[in-house]
Amino acid sequence: MKRRIPGLHHRGQNGNSIPDGMFLARVERVFYNYHPQKPFFFLRFLILKPQEFTGRSVSGRIYCTPRALWKLNWFLHDFGYDSDLLDRDEVDEKALIGLQGILKISRTSVNGRSFLNLAAFAQAGKWEELCQAQPSPGGES
Repeated sequence: MKRRIPGLHHRGQNGNSIPDGMFLARVERVFYNYHPQKPFFFLRFLILKPQEFTGRSVSGRIYCTPRALWKLNWFLHDFGYDSDLLDRDEVDEKALIGLQGILKISRTSVNGRSFLNLAAFAQAGKWEELCQAQPSPGGES
């Protein structure tokens, strides 16, 4: 069986071409991956701003271990997840699709492999305030 994968032949267009920094993003895809020691949500985001990165995607994990639940809660709250579902400790993957907020991404290396880190989150309404306070990704002002 043949599969068409758009962009496969562009080596320079991988996830590493997006620099560390803040981005206004929308949740594009979500799936839960159960792992006995480290269950996590895999998320793919579509970048909306800044303009030079609009339309590109970034992916990352948010772990669901007891020690990491604070970060999942932070993400859900700042991206405007349904507070009734959150109060019942429920995460509906379909309800996450389309939510918007601000991502701060960075890269980390573990055993020689580079991973994208979803370092921080903020509400989408704070984009103008936050992007004026920080230089844009890639070093341009």
